Amino acid sequence: EMSEMCERSKQNVAHGLAWSYYIGYLKIVLPRLKKSMEEFSRANPNVLARRETWKLHILVPLSCDVYDDLEKADSNIQYLTDLTETTLTRAGTKKRVYKHSLYAIRDEDNKLWHCAVEYATPLQSLYAMSQDECAAFSREDRLEQAKLFYRTLEEILKGSKECAGTYRLIVYEESGEAETHFLSRDILWHLRQQCHEEYAMYEGNQPHNLSTTLSSTELNLQISESDLPQPLRSDCL
Repeated sequence: EMSEMCERSKQNVAHGLAWSYYIGYLKIVLPRLKKSMEEFSRANPNVLARRETWKLHILVPLSCDVYDDLEKADSNIQYLTDLTETTLTRAGTKKRVYKHSLYAIRDEDNKLWHCAVEYATPLQSLYAMSQDECAAFSREDRLEQAKLFYRTLEEILKGSKECAGTYRLIVYEESGEAETHFLSRDILWHLRQQCHEEYAMYEGNQPHNLSTTLSSTELNLQISESDLPQPLRSDCL
């Protein structure tokens, strides 16, 4: 019976992590992001020249392999500075600080593109669970839950009026081969795509899947109905 309860609870891991990430973090920081970028742009007019990329670019590696230092993940990604901090009192913590980092992404022509980018931190929890015997969470479970996390978060954000136009989800599956600049190329693809979408809207042509267009390097994330996260049930507690 305990084993059956654990199996049922696994269906809710990604669902719970996605909602927690949204309620406890993204819903707080994303509505304030454009203001922070406007303040930075006024002081540094030549850095954030492309307003269409004034979003938080959220990395979602399906391997759940999260680097604490993005510069170590890809040498074409260089830390630039931090945006203005948001300070709030939350859950008993006085002056809790929220902030985002700006990075310079170097393209194949040695040109620099600037954007705010960070990993979806709940993926670290999925990775840690797969490394902990007590969690009984396999690598296969981790992959499925990473897919469910992405899909759930995507749906949550699509329905959020406060967060509209403030984020870009970048989901990817790392190649088995050692590609030195895989991550920077993927981020650059999304930055260029946003510029293209903005131009298409200006010209009056609505692009397909505007906020969630995926690059060719990203895998098919189709999930069967039986694999979707189930609602939390009190009788499983």
